[in-house]
Amino acid sequence: MARISNSVREPFHLDAIVDRAVEVFLERGYDGTSMGDLSKAIGITKSSFYHHVRSKEELFEFGVNRALDALLGVLKEPESQEGAAVDRVRHIIRRLVVIITERLPEVALLVRAHGNSPVEERALRRRKQFDKAMTALVQQAADEGGLRPAMEPALFSRLALGAAVSVVEWYRPSGRLKPAELVDAVERLIFESPLA
Repeated sequence: MARISNSVREPFHLDAIVDRAVEVFLERGYDGTSMGDLSKAIGITKSSFYHHVRSKEELFEFGVNRALDALLGVLKEPESQEGAAVDRVRHIIRRLVVIITERLPEVALLVRAHGNSPVEERALRRRKQFDKAMTALVQQAADEGGLRPAMEPALFSRLALGAAVSVVEWYRPSGRLKPAELVDAVERLIFESPLA
């Protein structure tokens, strides 16, 4: 019976490659990461790496699109499309925080994108779709009288989203604070403060 070589490895899966690439981008920055850095971190040769992906741009896009697809998906949920606008705003904020806890590295990568490259610009354009939809919904909630922000609805929307997204900088899934507690805390901060 033939022996299996010790050099034979489990095949690399694209999801695992993207997971590790996101970590490397967060450690080194997108601009500071080379394909050599990525292949070394993943443990495959550069030539093998190109068998799985075309470029670091593609890996970055796969990573941020995980976050963007989840965020934009929230806008299609029935709770985001039906009912009083203020309830829809609350639902989106709560779901945003849940997505951040579930997709922390990918959301962090999206938040740190500055538009210095075409792939980052594409990510920021998609993110602006979410921001624009949220601002329109906050305006609708204000028009309906369900939300009386102490400021212009666009500014309220930016500050509310900023408060939720800031979680990526300090939240740790292994920490004392559970996701449900975090969701409730962010909702209270936004809707029970003098801003609302």
